[in-house]
Amino acid sequence: MNRLKSIIWILIFAPQPSFGQLNDGLIELGKAYRQYMFRNNPTLEFLKGLRKYDTTALAYPAVFIREVIKENNSILSDTFLKRPNDKDLKYLYIIVHINYNLRQDEPRDNIELINELENKIILTQDLIDNYYSMLISGYGNKVKPFDMSKVNFDLNSFGLKDDTEKAIMFLEVMRLCGLQIWGYINVAKPPKYELAMEYINKYPKFNSLPYYQFLDLNFTDFQINIESQEKVQSYKVYYIDKYYETLLNHLTCINETNQDKERIYDLVLGSLLKEENFYKYSNNEKRLKKLFTEYKE
Repeated sequence: MNRLKSIIWILIFAPQPSFGQLNDGLIELGKAYRQYMFRNNPTLEFLKGLRKYDTTALAYPAVFIREVIKENNSILSDTFLKRPNDKDLKYLYIIVHINYNLRQDEPRDNIELINELENKIILTQDLIDNYYSMLISGYGNKVKPFDMSKVNFDLNSFGLKDDTEKAIMFLEVMRLCGLQIWGYINVAKPPKYELAMEYINKYPKFNSLPYYQFLDLNFTDFQINIESQEKVQSYKVYYIDKYYETLLNHLTCINETNQDKERIYDLVLGSLLKEENFYKYSNNEKRLKKLFTEYKE
């Protein structure tokens, strides 16, 4: 009973951060993210300085930012793969938008931006997408060379609330994976199919299966603002189109590197490539329909 009274006393009487302190913290974390999210690496002294938030309402966002900006980070550990609570998701959403704001030629007042976002109703799906976008970009930007061959994303173990949240995480991971091979196929002259195939072999598994066997994308579509663009757009049109592009690039690599024909059938008949009802989300709808006819069982 005495222990319970002590806990209640702490919750009631412990000093809480003022709005000013909270806003200052969000701005500092937004600036840290902007400065170090890509190639720049923070000093140990800088990272230590962000520990001042460990006993505040910004504890988890600060821990996450410290990790995601570090070179050779451990952002794919269970600590970070697990879904944060909605409040922390919202704080990280605000931090990212402060980062976007700071990149503008004439940025808005950050306090004004924070107040606007704090009072705005934001779809949970948008918050989830933002979080796993930050997480997987943090891996792609900071961990070199790219190699997820030993990673298995068990989507049932991260506290994701439904199939929509699981699909969002999957599509964010595959967005990064697709970027690893896009240039070798679409920019290099001639295309470097063998090198792209090496990267494909480093893709992760999902639920202990090859990435392309994940088919649970039958969630209700929603509108989302992609990477701070002003116009909202269909989530499925944006992300499933990119995913189909990765699948088609994978298929091209198999064909161009003379892989076993069984690998072609495994990919085409075991993936979204055979799911005709999703073709409408792709800019390659005609090619997909041709494939569907060619490989139809």
